[in-house]
Amino acid sequence: MAKKKAKLSTPTWILKGFGSEADYNKSKGISKEKKEGKTFKIKECPKCGSDEIGLVLSNSDSEEGGGKEWGCRKCGWTGSNVVEKELTEDKFMKYLDDKGEAVA
Repeated sequence: MAKKKAKLSTPTWILKGFGSEADYNKSKGISKEKKEGKTFKIKECPKCGSDEIGLVLSNSDSEEGGGKEWGCRKCGWTGSNVVEKELTEDKFMKYLDDKGEAVA
């Protein structure tokens, strides 16, 4: 038996009333642009700005989707709204130099 072909459906951006797919993506914050070069992500504490951030674990993490809280090792802050920065390779190297990290 041959498989049936799926019916075509109207794109979401038309159903939502946008004039183009680009307008829809812009309003939703969707970006299809590929970034050139390497990018590095850094998580920072919203309270003190430190990058010494880690996941907070507890006994109930395996239950009810836990493990989504972050904690700062410097000031003791815990929460889920951690600041995430995306840096290029040059800016990341400058960040490490300013911090005093050894770069191989």
